[in-house]
Parts: sequence; C-alpha cells; structure tokens
Amino acid sequence: MSGKTVNSAILLLVIGNAMAILSDVFIKLLEPGAPIFQFAFLRCVLTLAFLLPLAGQLNRGQLFSGLKVHTLRAHIHLGGILCMVVALGNLPLATANALFYGAPILVMVFSALVFRERLTPLSVLAVFSGFTGIVVILRPVEFNWAAIAALGSALALAINAVMVRQLPKQQSTVHKLFLNYLLILPAAGALALWEGAEWSPGILLSAAGSAFFILGYNITVLLAYQQVDANQVTSAEYTGLIWAVLIGWIGFNEMPDLWFAVGSAMIVVPLIMVGLRSRQRSHRVLQAHPVNG
Repeated sequence: MSGKTVNSAILLLVIGNAMAILSDVFIKLLEPGAPIFQFAFLRCVLTLAFLLPLAGQLNRGQLFSGLKVHTLRAHIHLGGILCMVVALGNLPLATANALFYGAPILVMVFSALVFRERLTPLSVLAVFSGFTGIVVILRPVEFNWAAIAALGSALALAINAVMVRQLPKQQSTVHKLFLNYLLILPAAGALALWEGAEWSPGILLSAAGSAFFILGYNITVLLAYQQVDANQVTSAEYTGLIWAVLIGWIGFNEMPDLWFAVGSAMIVVPLIMVGLRSRQRSHRVLQAHPVNG
C-alpha cells in the first residue's frame, strides 16, 4: 500500500483512522482518576522515541526554523491531549469522536477569518449543520465538562491545522512532528511533577499503546496524501466515526442512540459533500488543462 493510487490512499486512511480509534481506546482504558498529566508526558516521550528511527528526515540545516510557531503549536497540542483524555474518560467513544469532528468545521471558519478564504454556500451549510449536529448530540441536559473538554480538543486540533501554513515549507512532516513533541516535553514534564502522582506501569502501557497507534495514524496520513490530492480521498477520514461506533459497541457496550445518529450525520455528511465537490472541481480543472505526459 504505497498510497500512489486513489484506492490505495483511501485504504491507508481507513486503516489509519482505525489506528487512531485504537489510540483512543488505550486512553479510555485508563483507570478512573488516573494522573492525566503523567499520561500526557509519557505519551509525548514515547512518541518522540518512536520517531527516532525516522530522524534521517530531519532538515538539520533548518532544525529549529520557525521555533516560535512550533512552540505555540506544541503547547496548544498539549492542551488538546489533556482535553482528549478527559473527554474519552467520561464520554462514550463514539460521542467523543463525533465531537472531535468539530475540528474540520472550525478549520473552515478560522481559514475564512484568518486567511480570508472564501466559503462556498456548501461550506457555510457544513459549518451551520455541523454546529447544529454537535448540539443535537450533546443536548442541553448532557452538556457537561467532559463535552466541553471534547470541544476543547477539537478547537486545539483546528488551531494547529490552521497554523501549519505558518511553518517552514522546507521541513518534512516527520520534522514537524519531531519538533512538536520535543517542545511539549518541558511543560508536560513540569505538569507531571506538579501532579505528584506515583509512576505507574499501567500508565506507561496505556501511553505506549496510544503513542504507537497515533503515530501509525500520522504515518498513514503522510503516505496517503503524499501522492494523491487531498480532496480525492479526504472523505475516507470520516470512517473513523464508524470505527468508533463499532469498537465502542463491541468493546465497551456503548450503543449509540438516535440523537447521536442524527447529529453525526449533520456533522459528517456536509463535510463529505464539500470533499466530493472539491474533487469534482479538480477533475474539471484537469480536463480543461490536461497535463502532458
């Protein structure tokens, strides 16, 4: 699976999103009251360790280029990890992941506000439908601090996605990931020390599993988007919600209700339509301006 064809890229994204859900499962299996700062620190350390074999892809001439943006993104990412741990520990797996899908909606809003990108009518529909879908899933009676944490994680993901444009273009994805986790360590370590919890082998195992699978997700995304236009395959990312429902049902006996189904459809379907419309536009442009081989 090289990701060099549309079908192989879609398969990579389906597998990658399954790995992302498995990473969430390791978080969800944490004991109630587990030290979340310790978990976040260990996960970052282990992710960095897993990245070491890929250190050859670092641009040593531009090792710390864009340090200010990298540092800001790293600490926003840390906040997102902490919010994710809280959300997954207190919400059904599928519900938490449905709320995480608020991230691409927020990316569209931030891109319009920050970069003056023009939103199409379909994009505007996706924004309003997505936010309404989140309200439908949560419902006022279930809007608690865990739900706020899930939305906080989505906000962190969206801000980090928008800030990617500010990073040096000559740095590879591996380089950006390496710096991100390296710059997280001082703050994460300080929070873990402040937390003062005893070091637990169980936390280490959960952190290792979560780090391994989320890194696997990042690598599949890298391979999938390396050779194929994102708009051709990005809708495959939403299979993560299907994996979340299946694993939540089988592994945690979590049966989604009708509110969840309706709200999830309101979030995901317009986003898929945006991706398909973008793909159609790309095909039209390619037909109008064919590339000579």
